[in-house]
Amino acid sequence: QVRLVESGGGLVQAGGSLRLSCEASGSIFSSNNMGWYRQAPGQQRELVATITGSRTNYADSVKGRFTISRENTKNTVYLQMNSLKPEDTAVYYCTYQTVWRHYWGQGTQVTVSS
Repeated sequence: QVRLVESGGGLVQAGGSLRLSCEASGSIFSSNNMGWYRQAPGQQRELVATITGSRTNYADSVKGRFTISRENTKNTVYLQMNSLKPEDTAVYYCTYQTVWRHYWGQGTQVTVSS
């Protein structure tokens, strides 16, 4: 069983920064994909960024502003968010994906005020 615990969300003004962390426990392999999704009120959940090994992938809306990284010795993935915009307001979910299953964290709220 895999457990994902996010932290680091909060309230920030537009233009500010936040760093999200997600610590994974259980059977974790560094070769598997980890990432971040987000869901705003009334919207579908959308991909923000993923990392597999050294390969990263970003949604167009966050490219150049967000950076995903991973510390395999700690089974932790980070999302550094800079130049935040009100439209980044959402619940952010950490994910860990194997061939058989997609695991999700409980989510952390990020609110960006204008």
